[in-house]
Amino acid sequence: MTLPGLDSLLATAATEASKWDSGTGVPRDVIDEAARIGLLGLDVPAEYGGAGAGDGEVGRVAAELGAVCGSLRALLTVSGMVNAAVRRWGNAGQRERWLPRLASGAALAAFAATEEGAGTDLGAVVTRIEPRDGGFRVTGRKIWVTFGQDAEVLLVLGRAPGGPATVLVPTDAPGVRREPVRDALGLRGARLAHVTLDDVPVEAGEVIGPAGFGLTHTVGTALDHGRHTVAWGCVGMARGSLAEAARHVARRRQGGTALSGHTTVRAALGRLQARTEGAAALCERAAELRESKDPGAISATITAKYAAATAAAAVSRDAVQLLGSAGCGGTSRVARFFRDAKIMQIIEGTDEISELAIGDRVLAAHTPSAGDAPR
Repeated sequence: MTLPGLDSLLATAATEASKWDSGTGVPRDVIDEAARIGLLGLDVPAEYGGAGAGDGEVGRVAAELGAVCGSLRALLTVSGMVNAAVRRWGNAGQRERWLPRLASGAALAAFAATEEGAGTDLGAVVTRIEPRDGGFRVTGRKIWVTFGQDAEVLLVLGRAPGGPATVLVPTDAPGVRREPVRDALGLRGARLAHVTLDDVPVEAGEVIGPAGFGLTHTVGTALDHGRHTVAWGCVGMARGSLAEAARHVARRRQGGTALSGHTTVRAALGRLQARTEGAAALCERAAELRESKDPGAISATITAKYAAATAAAAVSRDAVQLLGSAGCGGTSRVARFFRDAKIMQIIEGTDEISELAIGDRVLAAHTPSAGDAPR
């Protein structure tokens, strides 16, 4: 699909991303422009004001964004995560109330799950969602909230009397305090914030999904969507890094010889190309399985995210090496990708957790059942 205005947004990001990364992040006017062209509602059904894009279309847009600015891609990801959770687990009233606002950007959403003691193990969250006065009160502290500085609403994971729960918390409610994060390793343009929730009042109708299913179902849906767009964004980062490296070695001369004249340099480019397009093929396969509602889609998405994050980390690292001092400057695109790619190996499931999930799947496929004869 063609998203009107996307090319203009990408052009802006290509020239301004380094400034966003070293300053205060993606500016609000750019966020508003992303909303205006339909980026925040890309995969929201048309009946709720979205573009109704399929998984493949969403992924390819994420790759285009990732090739110029990981923080702008993160805006697509976090919006899509909250959209997906509300669409899948919200009731009819919640979908009617929230999805048009989220799709249009009238309410910028962020996902607030991680805590000091709960990252990979989100079951360890200690944020409390307590019934009171016909609604709820939310108390806790969330960290590394992407676009948490700007969001008008947070999808918060916490502990309720019936088990893990997710609730939509307006950021203008009393008791919400936001602390901007300025010194992150990567995604420095993504307006990160730590958010304190101090006895924040929330209406009863803002709990998303059945009580007790907040982690396994609602958050599970959000993370699955996040892995998909992160994977594609990593493909974009790898492609962008490879293009920068190729352009550099084609024009750079040392000792009277073009860098591209060295067989080791050309071999390195070939290796990076294979890594990048291998990851892209896994992303395409995951998108196809997701669109066909195949039971293997979740596993395929985990595999794609793992492979793409690994590729982005390796390709950006080697691109920095090929560029040498030119890749180490504050405005270097490959240096920014190098830092961002390390974050991609941690968020939405660390490399180690992904490897374990993939390995368990392989083992299950090759373990004989009780009735099988030994070989």
